[in-house]
Amino acid sequence: MDFSSLRPLEKQLSHQFDHTFLVNADDPLMQQWQTLHEQGALDLRVMDNVGMEATARLVWGWANTLLQERDSGRSCCWKVEARENQANGACYEALPDWFGTANQSGQ
Repeated sequence: MDFSSLRPLEKQLSHQFDHTFLVNADDPLMQQWQTLHEQGALDLRVMDNVGMEATARLVWGWANTLLQERDSGRSCCWKVEARENQANGACYEALPDWFGTANQSGQ
């Protein structure tokens, strides 16, 4: 595998998670976070759910979007582990709907 072809995913992950401040879209302090972001005090990322389970599923989706486009359905990401620290993490494991279909049709 040419891992350089995963650079778009690496950039997406870095943009979303590297030195950023993640907050749920319904956070009651959203206005304050927005103000701090506008002032340059934090690099805000608003998500539907910042929990580890939801984050693992989000990254799984990003990885599979890239792999489907890159490999025309010949490969997929079947598991993502997201960790906040040693005590808090979650896995998301599934095969994309298109993966079995692509392989059965001879692609």
